[in-house]
Amino acid sequence: METEGQLASKLRALLPHLDERARRLVAAAEAMALAHGGVSAVRRSCGLSRTTITMGMRELREGIVLPAGRIRRRGGGRQRFEDKHPEFTAELKALVAPSTRGDPESALLWTCKSTRTLAAAWTRRNRSVSHETVAQALRKAGYSLQSNRKTEEGHQHADRDAQFQHINATVSEEMKQGHPVISVDTKKKELVGNYQNKGKQWLPKGQAKPVNGHDFASPEVPRAYPYGIYDLGRNTGFVNVGTDHDTATFAVASIRGWWRTEGRRLYANTPRLTITADGGGSNGYRLRLWKLELQKLADEMDLEITVCHFPPGTSKWNKVEHRLFSFLSSNWRGEPLRDYETIVSLIARTTTAKGLKVRCRLDRRKYAIGTKVSKADLASLNISRSDFHGEWNYTIRPSRKSRN
Repeated sequence: METEGQLASKLRALLPHLDERARRLVAAAEAMALAHGGVSAVRRSCGLSRTTITMGMRELREGIVLPAGRIRRRGGGRQRFEDKHPEFTAELKALVAPSTRGDPESALLWTCKSTRTLAAAWTRRNRSVSHETVAQALRKAGYSLQSNRKTEEGHQHADRDAQFQHINATVSEEMKQGHPVISVDTKKKELVGNYQNKGKQWLPKGQAKPVNGHDFASPEVPRAYPYGIYDLGRNTGFVNVGTDHDTATFAVASIRGWWRTEGRRLYANTPRLTITADGGGSNGYRLRLWKLELQKLADEMDLEITVCHFPPGTSKWNKVEHRLFSFLSSNWRGEPLRDYETIVSLIARTTTAKGLKVRCRLDRRKYAIGTKVSKADLASLNISRSDFHGEWNYTIRPSRKSRN
């Protein structure tokens, strides 16, 4: 007679290769062969429950044969909660309805009540239900639990999704060919001085850094304008911290700084640079000065510059926002930005678990505001506009005179 240790070794080798019913029957056969104490011995050897083993023994004694492919008799197994309580889904939707948000025509709805809250509410009315069952039912009904997100900023353009698809196709093709693709934008301007910076950091108890009691700074207080360039292909960031004004000239000067510092070395033989940018601000698609400065940059670099703007109300989808700026804010949270050197140092030290590296420089140059671009200047642009929303998608090529 084999020992319990030998039985355990045999079952461990055999059971992983069997389906549920076969495991049950093999364990039952071993238990029946051992006679007295067989169920307990098999349970200790393979880990199956006594209920499962005795069920298998009953099937063997009664000679139950199941159709091919089935592991339980029809109707076997625990009944689904929704089948036992057909009213559950409808009543759950009634509980959620007062707090349901979103477009009712959308495939995705969301609720601000937690699954535990909903489970407790249904339990008070009916029988007990777990929050996991509630979560499964909500997902099946098209709901998800979400926090607030800044995804809508005013009216949504009719071609919003089509423009996203255009940007994705353009970016994917350029990256596939190894050409540079950068996402650009200006981060929120920051007060420079002993002012409160949102967020918390670990410090010894009672040693919070004292800052000014108010943030109503006068116009004389210096500001910092961090303009970010995020390289989608290499997961690297370049930030040009301006000290004067956030203008289109400053925006293009920041891109020029990235190109001279990193771009031309990393992409020495590229024929084209692709830029994704917001539709407004210093790099807005309506700004004549933005396009004029890009023409100058294209002439200097002797490269085509393709620009794709995000449609109105979708600035938060710009990669530079959540791939670069979000980590900058996290890195300097709770740290007063007392001077420009502190800002540059904190930005340059920003890293992520996925390998983000950031270079930063301080730009103390003056940038005039209110610069006018004449019709003649606009006519001099060597620009071609896409057939699809040419105001958002266009390519600026080096001017003919720059090639002479």
